[in-house]
Amino acid sequence: MKGEKEWSHYEIIVWVSSVREVGPYLELEGKELLTSEKCTVDNRVTRVAWLNRSTILYAGNDKWCLDPRVVLLTNTKTQYSIEIQNVDVYDEGPYTCSVQTDNHPKTSRVHLIVQVSPKIIEISSDISINEGSNISLTCIATGRPEPTVTWRHISPTAVGFMSEDEYLEIQGITRAQSGDYECSASNDVAAPVVRRVKVTVNYPPYISEAKSTGVAVGQKGTLQCEASAVPSAEFQWYKDDKRLIGGQKRVKVENRPFLSKLIFFNVSEHDYGNYTCVASNNLGHTNASITLFEEKTTAMTPWKAPGAVSEVNNGTSRRVGCIWLLPLLILHLLLKF
Repeated sequence: MKGEKEWSHYEIIVWVSSVREVGPYLELEGKELLTSEKCTVDNRVTRVAWLNRSTILYAGNDKWCLDPRVVLLTNTKTQYSIEIQNVDVYDEGPYTCSVQTDNHPKTSRVHLIVQVSPKIIEISSDISINEGSNISLTCIATGRPEPTVTWRHISPTAVGFMSEDEYLEIQGITRAQSGDYECSASNDVAAPVVRRVKVTVNYPPYISEAKSTGVAVGQKGTLQCEASAVPSAEFQWYKDDKRLIGGQKRVKVENRPFLSKLIFFNVSEHDYGNYTCVASNNLGHTNASITLFEEKTTAMTPWKAPGAVSEVNNGTSRRVGCIWLLPLLILHLLLKF
């Protein structure tokens, strides 16, 4: 080699974008990555060789290893270099260029560092669980350097990470903690890898709105009952312990996942009274009382001409003149004559 330095050390970093685990081993996913290692020589060199740890890869032009990925690139009077194709994590380590001169052997060493982007290889499946239970979520990731794994709840009210570990434990889960949980694995080699787990929290129904309604006779009226539940609640309507079924002539029951309506198309005196809305699922049931009451209409007062009154006696009406005008009429006649 040129100069008198007998030892030199370098580091080469090679990034591998993805690996997959096969038993206890890691294999590349078809990535065409390579690295070349060069050794500068001069005309005093009589013999050259490349070694990986104690294994001879090449000696001069002769290949000593059986790995087809290792090839000789250059063997000239000034340079001796090899290339490793399709680099994987097991290629990491020291590589030594050994040269023999007239005086004594000299070496130059390079250290190959293989970095691998993070990959999530195992994560919990979506889960459905009853309120108050305990859950454990798992997220296992690989990479070089070893990735950092974090968990967070995708929710407008969530703040920061719930866990900076592969495992997320939740004790006594509540309905507010349902939703998506995101696992992120990162090691600064590439962009973080993200996967999500959906957590469904089941709970019994509770009625959030049930308001009484006033309707006039002959008009259309609606009683409404809203309930929150997971799974969705089933609704039933009762009046005086008698269940009301949709499809009747004047009454219709209209159900949606979180809402039920009892619709009256032509309200009669018979329809007024208390009704019970019952919401239920496999975890429980609840009910609320709602009243349909009569809404009175305001009667209009007939218009009456000035100076007259309308009297009703035994169902008949008569008009009576205003006698207070008589004195004025007499005074007018006296003045005229």
